[in-house]
Amino acid sequence: MSNPPAGWGELVTPRLAPRTAIVLLGVWLNAADGLVTSTIMPSVAKDLGGYAWFGWAVAIYLLGSILATASAGQLAGRLGLRRAIVAAALIYAAGCALGAAAPGIAPFMLGRLAQGLGGGWVVGFCYVAISQMFEERLWARIFGAAAGVWGVASFLGPLVGGAFAGVGFWRGAFWMFAVQGVLLAAAAPALLGAQPRDAPEARRPLAWRTLAVLTLAILAIAVADITDGAARALALLAAGLGLLVAAGVVNTGPGEQLLPPDAMRPASVAGAGYAMIFAMSAASVVFGVYGAAILQVLCRLSPLQAGYVVATDAVGWTLTALIVSGQPERRHGALIFAGALTINLGMGLLSLFIGSGYVWGVAAAGFVLGAGFGLAWSLATRRILNALSEADRAAGAAATPTVQMIGSAAGAAAAGALANLLGLAHAFTPAKAAATAPWLFAAFIPLSVLGLAASVRLARGAGPASHAG
Repeated sequence: MSNPPAGWGELVTPRLAPRTAIVLLGVWLNAADGLVTSTIMPSVAKDLGGYAWFGWAVAIYLLGSILATASAGQLAGRLGLRRAIVAAALIYAAGCALGAAAPGIAPFMLGRLAQGLGGGWVVGFCYVAISQMFEERLWARIFGAAAGVWGVASFLGPLVGGAFAGVGFWRGAFWMFAVQGVLLAAAAPALLGAQPRDAPEARRPLAWRTLAVLTLAILAIAVADITDGAARALALLAAGLGLLVAAGVVNTGPGEQLLPPDAMRPASVAGAGYAMIFAMSAASVVFGVYGAAILQVLCRLSPLQAGYVVATDAVGWTLTALIVSGQPERRHGALIFAGALTINLGMGLLSLFIGSGYVWGVAAAGFVLGAGFGLAWSLATRRILNALSEADRAAGAAATPTVQMIGSAAGAAAAGALANLLGLAHAFTPAKAAATAPWLFAAFIPLSVLGLAASVRLARGAGPASHAG
């Protein structure tokens, strides 16, 4: 018996509208945060003396998000969605308030960690809510609505961050999000109602050993941001990369399974897909971390203008994702490879233009970078899941955003460390930015090339894996 086709109007019926509102507000908090923060970080650094901490602002937020999303399913089952979302929203609001009131860079980073934990839990609980409170035939619609929220955030995020930074009140952006977090916590009980607890997911053990090693890896890379001496910084980078590999090994142990077993088998279709996601995320995050700051210093752009230049990648991603959403299966492999190739083109163009002062060139390069992600991302995710066994697909679905965040966190930390090695973190002047920015961006091209190599295996793969051995 076939289900009737789902329409957009069903999401706003009296029964589903409250649930839709909760999900989209939760997605908004996470989507807007990154774009707002990248726009105001130069102002934060100027006030708090934190130019060397640019990578930390992103990495520490993503670290909190990784820890949160890894445990979201279990906590939602144990607490019930209503209590879980209320608690997560209040933690997020507290982190925003701490960042807004921070007298120095250390409490600001502590606030960012709390934001990441709260925001990661909010988003994780929202995805649990989608699976529990919406019929499967409506999933494509609600995920499409969530993608629309990301598109709106790409427009409003830089506007909000730029407006506050432009009047010298960057703290106001964090106060605004703190209020939104409190509003979400207040609205959740009324909109969600009572939800069941002790779901089967709640009894699955948390991958604490994998998460602990992963945390050490990201922190080791991030500490290289603020370490004097090239030898010590390079040693910390190497230690962090080694710990990332160790986390993958620990993940294969009993009771872990933060990622499905194939994630550490790059020769498999799924393993190649996860490798592509990690490498591309790690390579491209440098634009979000340093793009706005370099444009403000080198090109004399306002925070608002620089924020919109950086947001071009989100625009490119949204537009091409809409274009490929209806493409037939036979074209997916070619589109995945084309997307990976386009990401590499975008990284090359960014390396060429970022130190030139040519704003339109940077904007075009950012659009190309985002367009590559839009071409490949959703199709790559689908192909990964198709290649996994039925038993691994639930973990595989949750692992996709987790691997993306791990890659982004590692890339953000590495970007800060390389900026430190290049001297940019300690002398953020126009001359220094022009001289070092191209090298900073070019240093990540080998990672994007690795992602391109992985995309070849993913593009060739077809159908579910046999898992015979």
